[in-house]
Amino acid sequence: MLPDPIPSAEDRATWVVRAAHLSKIYRLYAQPSDRLKELLFGRFGRRFSRDFWALDDVSFQLLGGERLGVIGPNGSGKSTLLQILAGTLAPTAGQVEVRGRVAALLELGSGINPEYTGRENIYVNASILGLSRAQTEQRFDAIAAFADIGEFLDQPVKTYSSGMVMRLAFSVVANVDADLLLIDEALAVGDIFFTQKCYQHLDRLIERGTSIILVSHDTSAVTQFCENVLLLHRGRQMYYGSTMAGVKTYFALQRSSSVPQPSGACPSAPSPQEPLRAASHAVGWDWPSEGTLPPPKGFVSVGSGARCTGVALCDEAGQPCALFEMGQTAVFYVEFTVDEPLDTPIVGVEILNERNIVVHGKNSMQHEAIVPSPIARGTRLRTRQRMVLSVAPGEYSFNLGLESIRSSDYARASEMTYPALVGLVRRMVVIANAGAFSVVTPRDGQALRYHGLSDLAGDVAIEVLPHPSP
Repeated sequence: MLPDPIPSAEDRATWVVRAAHLSKIYRLYAQPSDRLKELLFGRFGRRFSRDFWALDDVSFQLLGGERLGVIGPNGSGKSTLLQILAGTLAPTAGQVEVRGRVAALLELGSGINPEYTGRENIYVNASILGLSRAQTEQRFDAIAAFADIGEFLDQPVKTYSSGMVMRLAFSVVANVDADLLLIDEALAVGDIFFTQKCYQHLDRLIERGTSIILVSHDTSAVTQFCENVLLLHRGRQMYYGSTMAGVKTYFALQRSSSVPQPSGACPSAPSPQEPLRAASHAVGWDWPSEGTLPPPKGFVSVGSGARCTGVALCDEAGQPCALFEMGQTAVFYVEFTVDEPLDTPIVGVEILNERNIVVHGKNSMQHEAIVPSPIARGTRLRTRQRMVLSVAPGEYSFNLGLESIRSSDYARASEMTYPALVGLVRRMVVIANAGAFSVVTPRDGQALRYHGLSDLAGDVAIEVLPHPSP
């Protein structure tokens, strides 16, 4: 149920934000002169503009100390919503009530005057957020220490890097004792150490009862930090509820060619690759029978001799999935149609992180898998590769590949050097950016089994030596 526009007396004791049926409409004009035309002839019923719904019937509520993530594609209305909550923008329709002091970090450099020094900007921004000069002076040392920009504090902000500007802006909003803190992607700019410092400070604010709304494209950060999520798409509210389900809905939405209807449930993604939907009984493992996750913008295929006709990323139960916990198993299903005969196929999956660094790559030959040989022209070749995601939390994409090699060379691959083996392999097709997924920390509170980018196999031994004799 969406909240009623008018809160009860009991609700007023607990909620910080209460929004009901918010809408924001902008008038768009094809050319500047159309504004004048509509001003002159609008009273006669003529229009020279069209309506753009930046927000369309959005409702939610936020309790004291609660963390809400707002996610969605670019242009979905996330920033518009935060501007309405901050009071810098008025809704066209609907009601919104915010209790207490609001501090907002809506975009990098907002409210920062580049001609002023960092010190001067602290006083200006603090006054905008409702602090008197005396209150700012009491907190100045804490703000400056948190920003940690050293001698640059007394230099003009126009000499700062983007990371230093973010440090300065966040340090002010984090020290005004706000009841509601609005953050719009700003934390993505700083270095990792300052970002960690920010999240630690946010945890302390939450303990004191501060409510936080975080807008971010980093679904891993939203999943780990926020209790609930609001998913927007083209201004409409597609999901409002638990974070895990909301992020799954977001991934399904990204990979769907059609837009699902607003709902509290996770929609299933359509599957245009009909061959992939059919169950397979010719192999010793089950082929996914329902739902696929096609790449958001189609396959980026390089090479010849074969075509990729379907891709599905699933969990161990065979259900389409794009959000995994550390240590869970991802299953990659790929179907190729072979356009020319090949001897022994080699198939593999390559995982890349958000910086385009290859985190892991392994193919059927490296797995020493038993593979069919030879493969006739026109054959539909289906592959399944299971992978334990022992990697750090974050966003990942994956590439797929099909190669061929003579069966005799495949049989003795383990005895050959890498340079010698590379010369015998024929690359047929590579599918770049075949899909994406997120990895998050375990939600059950289980302790991490490792730290860092990945989990490397190994062991440890400890020995206690006896004390030397006197």
